[in-house]
Amino acid sequence: MQQLTDTADRVPRTERGRKTLRKLLDAAAAEFAESGFHEASISGITKRAGVALGTFYTYYDSKDAIFRALVGDMSEAVGAAARDAIKPDMDPLAVEQAALLAFLEFAAEHKEVYRIIDEAEFVDPDSYRAHYERIADRIEQRLKAGGGSEDLRADLGEPEAWAVMGINVFLGLRYAIWAKDGDPDAATVAAAANRLLRIGIAGPDSD
Repeated sequence: MQQLTDTADRVPRTERGRKTLRKLLDAAAAEFAESGFHEASISGITKRAGVALGTFYTYYDSKDAIFRALVGDMSEAVGAAARDAIKPDMDPLAVEQAALLAFLEFAAEHKEVYRIIDEAEFVDPDSYRAHYERIADRIEQRLKAGGGSEDLRADLGEPEAWAVMGINVFLGLRYAIWAKDGDPDAATVAAAANRLLRIGIAGPDSD
């Protein structure tokens, strides 16, 4: 992942320092994803990053600290993927389709994100909750920005944002993490979800 957040204990001021911090976060992602939080070690992280143990403590005080930073870093990377996929001329529903497609592609490339975020529920509940609240807030802002248009109602808010996020998270789990031969591609999955937002699932004779 290329995004760098301000969740590190000590933000480096030099390009060299930023590259070292990036190495540590990427190494931590691999270590936590492979071993889980409790079995992962600082020495394992530094070995993967190719840096000295003392270098780790220049940036983080503990395994817990880098885990917290990693959750924030991943959360920002997810948001950045969506932002980069959204174009100014997109209608509100196209925005949601593009954001979901970007997330599905991100999750397929960074499968570790699900395990690490799931572990955060028990290792650092505040980071876990903040991750989902940030995503829901971004979706809510998008829904409100498009509200009242031809595509979206004007009364959309937090409940709808969490519902959309739930769709996205579980589609990512199914089609990125649990992907199997014969699955539709990410663009097809994103389009199917978008049809659900556009027309719903009620039949023509529903009350």
